[in-house]
Amino acid sequence: MCFPNVKDIIRALYGEEKTNDTQFIRKIQTILKKMEKSDIVKILPKKKPWDLQRYTLTSFKFQDIEKNRVIFATEDQIKQTQDKLRSIQTLTEKIAKKSYKIWMLVLVMSASYVTSIWALVQHVVNPMVFIPAFSVSIACSVLLGKALSHK
Repeated sequence: MCFPNVKDIIRALYGEEKTNDTQFIRKIQTILKKMEKSDIVKILPKKKPWDLQRYTLTSFKFQDIEKNRVIFATEDQIKQTQDKLRSIQTLTEKIAKKSYKIWMLVLVMSASYVTSIWALVQHVVNPMVFIPAFSVSIACSVLLGKALSHK
């Protein structure tokens, strides 16, 4: 799913020559910002600071300034889009859960390795500290390897 930026919108509507007209681009951006205030479009966050702003529709149906009903998609197309958005949302939730698990494993593994090294550099090695810490660090390393291989 790709959301167009200002130049893509202008290119599709007015052709390639208008994409180089800075004043025209600013006028279109102003119109799009007004449409955002009217809750017709939404400005999406930029992936990189130098990217152009991208836009998406908040709804496929709305009333224009003259109270005319504007419909951009049929009910089936709206349902398909909503299904796609739900699947994208569940996918991002799964990725977030997996990355949370990976970061927790890295944190526990690092703490266990530090504890193991600390136990080894003492004058007298305490096996009650070293053995559990080293065992936990090995277990976390194996679990981390499995988690990363499934990603």
